[in-house]
Amino acid sequence: MDLKKICTEMEMIAAQAASFITTEAGKYDSKRTQIKGQHDFVSYVDLGSERILAEKLGKLIPEAGFLAEEGTSDKTGTEYCWIVDPLDGTTNFLHTLHPFSISIGLRKGKEIIAGVVHEIGGQEIFKAWKDGGAWLNGKRIRVSGTNKLSDSLIATGFPYSDFSRLKSYLLCMEYMMKNTHGVRRMGSAAFDLANVACGRYEGYFEYGLKIWDVAAGTILIREAGGKVSDFTGEESEVTGMNIIASNNLIYNEFQKIVSNFMEN
Repeated sequence: MDLKKICTEMEMIAAQAASFITTEAGKYDSKRTQIKGQHDFVSYVDLGSERILAEKLGKLIPEAGFLAEEGTSDKTGTEYCWIVDPLDGTTNFLHTLHPFSISIGLRKGKEIIAGVVHEIGGQEIFKAWKDGGAWLNGKRIRVSGTNKLSDSLIATGFPYSDFSRLKSYLLCMEYMMKNTHGVRRMGSAAFDLANVACGRYEGYFEYGLKIWDVAAGTILIREAGGKVSDFTGEESEVTGMNIIASNNLIYNEFQKIVSNFMEN
């Protein structure tokens, strides 16, 4: 399989879904929003984007399964699987606030082998494939070269449905606020991970996500020279239930601190 070619096709398919989202943003009907939870929404735009992605990606690799946030397709595959978030940052979208993104990951077995994150507001298209590096709008990207946590800018996402670890999370946030250059919360996990990959952030942590939030971002960071794991440091299969990502230089310190707060 030519992963570079596949990734280019993924990029083009994401652009088609992004065009649909952009068109709908100008005439969005908030009455057609469904509430999955107090802070968890799905719009007809999420569903429409996912249908486009399911149809186009299904033709790209017909034998691949499909794992997506809104469950548009229940197709299963024995070797390959598309892992898709059709609109990461729905709450931002509903409030006409950027960023919001499309995230597409391609998994072979248990390994993510290609990924695309398309941030719609800034028209930034991140892509990576196994052993092919990470790219932003056609230019090679790398993680930050900052080697101290104290000199780092950290990103995170607020809990929105699972508040069982909120106290620990807030203590971790407090530490990061006091001991780094600051903490940012943008509202799109896929875009946060992409920003680590291109060196805007040195590190990122969050819990309570799903695999479609992080699949594409995981390979972006690894191909850009960074590290991704769960809070304990396990790198083999990151599901999003808890995740940290950073450059290699601050990873050990960053992971240890996050783990001390979130795993104890």
